[in-house]
Amino acid sequence: MRRPETNQEDATALALSALVWVLSDGARADRLLALTGLSPDDLRARAGQPALLAAVLGFLESHEPDLIACAEALDIPPPTLIDARTRLEA
Repeated sequence: MRRPETNQEDATALALSALVWVLSDGARADRLLALTGLSPDDLRARAGQPALLAAVLGFLESHEPDLIACAEALDIPPPTLIDARTRLEA
């Protein structure tokens, strides 16, 4: 299957959706905060910043079961999340 192209605006929207998905589960949200060193206040203040959104997608990418589950929840192929991270880091 060919990956759809993801522009910066699409990457941001996708990453925000992924962030909402991560935060929908308390244990997963706690793991994100623990691994990134972010506080809930940091997360709220920086939620729209490309670097933070790329970190959220990197968090998912580092744990394949979460990456796959998030992609399924968002109805996209998992590589689309990886592509979005790459675009946000550019």
